[in-house]
Amino acid sequence: MVNRNRLFILSCLGLITTSVSFAVRAQLETVFISEFELSSQDLGTAFAPVFLGLTITMIIGGALVDQLGMKRMVWLAFIFHIIGITITVFAFDFWSLFFGSLAIGVGNGMIEAACNPLIATIYSDNKTKMLNRFHIWFPGGIVIGSLLGYILIERASLPWQILVGIMYIPTILYGLLLVGQEFPKTERVQLGISTVSMWKTIISPLFLFMAFCMILTASTEIGTNQRISSLLEETGVSAILVLAFINGIMAIGRGFAGPVVKKLDTTGMLFFSAVFAFGGLIWLSYSSGAMTFLAAFIFAVGVCYFWPTMLGFISEKIPESGALGLSVMGGVGNFSISIALPIIGIFMDTESTGAETLRYMAVMPAILILAFGALFFLTRKKSNE
Repeated sequence: MVNRNRLFILSCLGLITTSVSFAVRAQLETVFISEFELSSQDLGTAFAPVFLGLTITMIIGGALVDQLGMKRMVWLAFIFHIIGITITVFAFDFWSLFFGSLAIGVGNGMIEAACNPLIATIYSDNKTKMLNRFHIWFPGGIVIGSLLGYILIERASLPWQILVGIMYIPTILYGLLLVGQEFPKTERVQLGISTVSMWKTIISPLFLFMAFCMILTASTEIGTNQRISSLLEETGVSAILVLAFINGIMAIGRGFAGPVVKKLDTTGMLFFSAVFAFGGLIWLSYSSGAMTFLAAFIFAVGVCYFWPTMLGFISEKIPESGALGLSVMGGVGNFSISIALPIIGIFMDTESTGAETLRYMAVMPAILILAFGALFFLTRKKSNE
């Protein structure tokens, strides 16, 4: 019997494993640079496989999830998460970090490939709202990981391996919930949408436009969060606490996504998100001390709805794309981050300060203001005709 609540909790725990891994890397980037004698660019390259592995897995998994079944995909995620966490706990150089990141990235990709269509299937009448609620646990897990990092590393000065080992907890919990649990077939299979129709939709102009936008939304949100220790090094505040603050605001915002969706629709949410993200990055680049948290609040409001609302748009406006559409969209976002992280590292290694790098990064939401603005007003005009 399909237990919708248990499936939702299971999915959230899988996403917590994914997001805690992001917070752990953000906390430990300066530790790894020092302990393993890496440059900032080296570290960006070592972390990039998380996103590259996630990207490849999501796209392949999205194409196969209808055949393999969502339950098998989550079991594969569990196996790769355990392997990746274990390699990282025992990491000692660039390559061990690289392969640990790759295994964790594959696990993360399996979770995204299986659980996004799972949520869209079991809550087919309320997709954007429930995808936002599911994705509460991306920033929520980052808050958990950030606070644990601050307590264990910055305050208690415990070995960094203990912080990495924290990721075993949500992984084991979602593995236990998997045992004996039935999964439904994907929504596309239930609706009888053909595979040919699904693939045709993936290359439609609207889907390709949204994929381009996903490159910029993902890099704006996760690229900033992942390198926040370096970007905010000169602000005089604890970067990891700013990270926890940003993601706490994001989690709260996603919890109240329902009323926002009714008010603005997905296109309006994306347009106004781009405006706030641009303003937040610019303000962060000029902030120091307590003002950093005010700027971070604006940035958090901006990036809050980006990822789940992009997925909600695809699921609602282009349903023929099925699980593959959701996976490709998420895969494109993660691939862009695998490219963005080393580039940010190059800026940090050369003449640019964190503040200057933030101003370069603000170009991405500036482009999104134009793209989503056009989509918002065209959609509104069409609905009024």
